[in-house]
This record gives sequence, C-alpha cells and structure tokens, in this order.
Amino acid sequence: MAQPQKKLGTKPGVVGEISDLIKGSSAVILTEYRGLSVPQVGDIRTKLHAADSGSDFSVVKNTLFKRAADGIIAADPNLDAALNGPTAVVFAKDSLAAAKVLSDYITGNRNTPLKIKGGVVDGVFQNAEQIDALAKIPPRDTLYAMILGAFQSPLSSLAATLASIAEQKAA
Repeated sequence: MAQPQKKLGTKPGVVGEISDLIKGSSAVILTEYRGLSVPQVGDIRTKLHAADSGSDFSVVKNTLFKRAADGIIAADPNLDAALNGPTAVVFAKDSLAAAKVLSDYITGNRNTPLKIKGGVVDGVFQNAEQIDALAKIPPRDTLYAMILGAFQSPLSSLAATLASIAEQKAA
C-alpha cells in the first residue's frame, strides 16, 4: 500500500522542525515533484529507506524552508533560485546514497516528472549536475577496495620480482 504524501504544514513549530531536519542532514537535495502521483512518492520514499541513507522526503513550502535555513545554510543566490515552484526536499544523512537513489529513480523512470533542482551538501550549494556527479561516486566499501588494490598491486609486483631474482640465484 502506498504511503500518503508527507507534507510539512504551516503550523507553529514547523520552521523549527525543518531547521532540525537541516541540522541533522549532511545533504539537503531539492527536487521538482509536480506531476508525481502518491504511489510514485511512496516508491521514492521506500527506495530511500531501503538504501539506508537515513533520508526523509518531504514537501516543503519554499518560504518556510528559507526561514528554517536562515543561519544554518549560508545565503546563496543559487539556492534562492532553486527554491522556485513546488519543492520536495530530501533530508539525507548519507548524501551519496540519497543522490544515487534519486538519480537511479530518474534514470529508471524515463518519463518521471521528478527533477533534481540542486542541493546543499556539507553546507555548500551544489547544482543539479553536481548532485548527479555525486550519485556516480562508488560506495565507501568499493572506494576502500579500490585504494587497497592500488596499494597492493605494486607490492605484489615487487614480491614477485624479488622471488624471481632469488630463484635465478639459487639455480
């Protein structure tokens, strides 16, 4: 069953709630959600939760987001430009995983109206192309394996060379 669309309202304290979400996130990704059905929004939320990105996908009024971000996120004209029109925000603890889920969803659903407007990653505004590039970074475990492989390769070659020299002298 599809989850209902989560929408932060205009009740007192909502600005504080949004501020808390911003403070607890390593990334805040702004998206254009106009045209998404409730099941599609539920599908995006499910994929974000499955990726274990610690993400929350919420529809937020631009004026409330601006008030909540004041003093937390540095003023940036690009951020103000991205906060134009209907906005759904992904508050993510793991910026790579959240960006990957959104990018994969857009790629996998070619006719989806979901678009990335930009976002703030570790306090710096990133445009849509930069968020997409962030999505292409391999997961942490893969990066560790790549680094270890780069260190191990020259050492293996050196060990093989030394063993070959030792065999030639022994013969």
